[in-house]
Amino acid sequence: MKLTLIAVLITLAIAQYGVEANVFQRARNYARDFAGGARDMWRAYSDMRRANTIGADKYFHARGNYEAAQRGTGGRHAAAIISNAREWSQRAIGRGQDSDADQEANRWGRNGNDPNRYRPRGLDRRY
Repeated sequence: MKLTLIAVLITLAIAQYGVEANVFQRARNYARDFAGGARDMWRAYSDMRRANTIGADKYFHARGNYEAAQRGTGGRHAAAIISNAREWSQRAIGRGQDSDADQEANRWGRNGNDPNRYRPRGLDRRY
C-alpha cells in the first residue's frame, strides 16, 4: 500500500512539474557511475598496497582518478570526494607531507590525462 502511494505521488509530481522521465534515467546512471568510480578508486588503492613499490603512490592516485573519471560525471565526483577525503585525513593525522603532490596527481588523472606520467621505474607491468 505504501509503495503504491509513493508511486502515485511520484507520478503526480512528474505530471505536475513537467519533470521528464529521463531525469530518473540520468539519476540512475549517475549513481551507477559513482559506485563504479568508487570501485575504481578502491582497486587502485588495493593495487598500490599489493605493489608495495617506493614512489608508486602518485601513479596509483592518477590511475584511480583517471579510471573513475572515464565513467562520467558520477565517477568523477566519486574520485574527487574520495581523493579529497583521503588527503584531508592524512593531513589531520600529520602524515600529509606530500599531500599537494598527491592532489596534483589526483587532478591529473581526473582530468583525463595519462597516469603513466607518474609511473615509476621498476613497477610491475601488470599495474
